Amino acid sequence: MTKDSDIVGEALARVLPAYGKSWYRVPHLLQLNLVLLVPLLSSAVAGYDGSMMNGLQATSSWKTYFNNPAGQKLGVVNAAQSIGSVACLPFVGYLSDRIGRRWTLFSGALLVVISSIIQATSINYAQFVISRLLVGVGGMLVTQPSPMLITELSYPTHRGKFTSLFWTCYYFGAILAAWSTYGTQKHIGNSDWAWRAPSILQAAYPILQLCFFWFLPESPRWLIANGKIEKARHILARYHTGGDANHELIEFEMAEIENAIEMEKQAATTKWSSLVSTPGNRKRTLIAVCVGAFAQWNGVAVVSYYLTLVLDTVGVKDPDTQTLINGILQIFNFWAAVSAAFLVDRLGRRTLFLWSGAGMLVSFVIWTACSAVFDTSGSHAAGLTVVVFIFVYYFHYDIAYTPLLFGYPTEIFPFSLRAKGLTVEMIAIYGSLVILAFVNPIALDNIGWHYYIVFCVLLVIIFATTWFLFPETKGYSLEEIAGIFDGPDYRRRMDSGVYKEDIIVAGKNGSKEAEHVDQVA
Repeated sequence: MTKDSDIVGEALARVLPAYGKSWYRVPHLLQLNLVLLVPLLSSAVAGYDGSMMNGLQATSSWKTYFNNPAGQKLGVVNAAQSIGSVACLPFVGYLSDRIGRRWTLFSGALLVVISSIIQATSINYAQFVISRLLVGVGGMLVTQPSPMLITELSYPTHRGKFTSLFWTCYYFGAILAAWSTYGTQKHIGNSDWAWRAPSILQAAYPILQLCFFWFLPESPRWLIANGKIEKARHILARYHTGGDANHELIEFEMAEIENAIEMEKQAATTKWSSLVSTPGNRKRTLIAVCVGAFAQWNGVAVVSYYLTLVLDTVGVKDPDTQTLINGILQIFNFWAAVSAAFLVDRLGRRTLFLWSGAGMLVSFVIWTACSAVFDTSGSHAAGLTVVVFIFVYYFHYDIAYTPLLFGYPTEIFPFSLRAKGLTVEMIAIYGSLVILAFVNPIALDNIGWHYYIVFCVLLVIIFATTWFLFPETKGYSLEEIAGIFDGPDYRRRMDSGVYKEDIIVAGKNGSKEAEHVDQVA
């Protein structure tokens, strides 16, 4: 059994309450973990979109209604969502820091609902593309603040699992989309409702978020950074110690957060240029860009949005079969990703990234080889092997790039750079998606399986980069992780028992001073 000290470090483990029972039997922890489902569902919003487009491309009525889009025209449809997300990126980080993580999420959920209505009522190709652009904007407003809310609200020993579960819930959306398109294709395939009904269902998860939004608290770190010290203390106490605002854990968390934010302010770490102003920040930013880019350039974008074209290359062309494979794949993905999320604190982040990279490389090489055999000989066994290795490849993708896609970069950035760091990562993710959305269908149409060789080479580069660049963050509190990047001096100060006592006292004094200022005001 993994000890608390192995998850959050010795200093923080010493001040954790000793409940002596499972978290779901502790009322305030159960309430916190239930309310965290609201931001967790944000990834399901993104997951629904990707899987829905795979399903719609296999739906005969969608292809007929929009005159069988292919090549660049199909690329525009799939790229529109990513283009909308990229267009929103310059503003979403500012909004998260300005109006808070909570209200940014709310605005995104509302926009996705409106966009889904526009998409479901599309009367032509242009309206469908515009709705996809708006879905991209809304999806970004929902997605960007959510991992920060989760990280900054989670109970210390649950943080790693919850941040890892965030993108795992992508498959909640993917499963609903895959099986709704399978069902409509199977039973009402000749009707426009075969693609309009899944478009309406795209609003399901955002509506759930809007319904339960009012139970979701704001990030304590955002509140402290904006001078709302006592409100932050109240939220931490309510959800971490059952209302005991004077508990050692609350003093520890408040002091650590306040001092970390103060240190960052003194170092002027709130500018965009701060992302590259120090060796530690340059390494953080490079890792964030790599994680975002690697998540798409490892070959997953070929299957995520163009599964039907991949299946076409190995002779699986029946729409019912294609939508069925898509549905089964999403359930498999969810199982693999959730399993990995619960192993994050046991195996560590670096181990999962390396295992993932090696597994994806081996499975993609076999996938490529069998595609070549099928292309030259028409071997049914080779075609079936490709389908099997799509699942094997996805398993290895899911164990790292699903649970850690946002969880790992969220951990490595300090508070004042967290929103900007995630924005940079999302630029890498959605910028890659825009390029690949245009390149993938054209390449698959023209050179077929030969295109996979590109990703085999890229997977070698990804594994080597991961080996030399990605540090382990298991066993540190959110603030202590800074020591991994910012040098031994910071680390020694954070690990020092005397320093811990000093910052707790400072946190008490700072809170009292802030309370006094509030009363005077």
